[in-house]
Amino acid sequence: MSHLMNTYARLPVAFTHGEGVWLFDETGKRYLDALSGIAVSTLGHNHPRLVRAISEQAASVLHTSNLYRIPRQEELADRIAALSGMDEVFFCNSGCEANEAAIKLARFYGHKKNIDHPEIIVMENAFHGRTLATLSATGNRKTQAGFEPLVTGFVRVPYKNIAAIRAVGEHNHNVVAIMLEMVQGEGGINIADDAFQRELRAICDERGWLLICDEVQCGIGRTGHWFGFQQSGVKPDIMTLAKGLGSGVPIGACVTAGRAAGLFAPGNHGSTFGGNPLACAAGLATLDEIEDKALRDNAVRVGAAICNGMREALAGVAGVVDIRGRGLMIGIELDRPCGDLVRQALEAGLLINVTAERVIRLLPALVFTEQDAGALVSALAPLVRKFLAQ
Repeated sequence: MSHLMNTYARLPVAFTHGEGVWLFDETGKRYLDALSGIAVSTLGHNHPRLVRAISEQAASVLHTSNLYRIPRQEELADRIAALSGMDEVFFCNSGCEANEAAIKLARFYGHKKNIDHPEIIVMENAFHGRTLATLSATGNRKTQAGFEPLVTGFVRVPYKNIAAIRAVGEHNHNVVAIMLEMVQGEGGINIADDAFQRELRAICDERGWLLICDEVQCGIGRTGHWFGFQQSGVKPDIMTLAKGLGSGVPIGACVTAGRAAGLFAPGNHGSTFGGNPLACAAGLATLDEIEDKALRDNAVRVGAAICNGMREALAGVAGVVDIRGRGLMIGIELDRPCGDLVRQALEAGLLINVTAERVIRLLPALVFTEQDAGALVSALAPLVRKFLAQ
């Protein structure tokens, strides 16, 4: 009997080691990893640069706390600010913590404007985390059920619906921010088009609202840009990062600019572990490798190869609704629930995920090659065909 709390329906496999885009289980069976730990293992497995950076830092100092200066933290903050064009960085340990910081910042901003009950516009099908505030911001009743009363202060609108956002602004004078994912991950790989992003920025500027971009899943080169918002040329007031930033070492960040910069002062927010030397060493190694090896360009090229390969392999197959993606965030939407495909793919030596019940989600590491893309298509397409034929 396991003493682990039953919070995951885990698949019956355990991995002993990895190499690049491959994982190996206890029997030695090899699996092509097209999920990368849910967009976390940016550099794949056992990457020499990352291993070296972690090892060297572990041999020096792991943790000192934020009571003291942490030079690697300062260096990583400078890098993120330079890449994003933003001003300040707060480090934490996860995406939900980064989003909690963003929500607190928005409320703090509202109170400084003498708004007693500040509210944030959020999107249907959004996923921002599982803490009480981020769960309340999330647009999924299934994940919220049983945890009421939820945190108030969120106004929900359909994704990519400018008219609905403007209508809220006309009647609700407590709104202080809009919060969204530029590419919804858990929601089914739904992509905010460039025009929508620019209109959001314009609305926020008109009304003095903050634009909050949750880049927890789509940030750090995955879309082909360092950050998803850069596709349209807009810049948010708050951006949140996590998952791919440390390539497997837990780290999150809340990044601010413009109206959101300079709001927090000592005592307003904090984190014991956030931005410790080990996590920041991993973050710096990740950014260095992405930049040195042009992995953002690789994400565009390989992502297109996967999408085009799947479109060709599934052309004319009844039950395929859509194949969409941006960089290495790819969704294959079917006309029926397809969770069974995850186990079938596992048996075939392929790691995938299904989200929003009907969307096969692919999140390969940024080191995926076009050859790996071909192997992925060759393994997955027959499984989808067989599943739909049944």
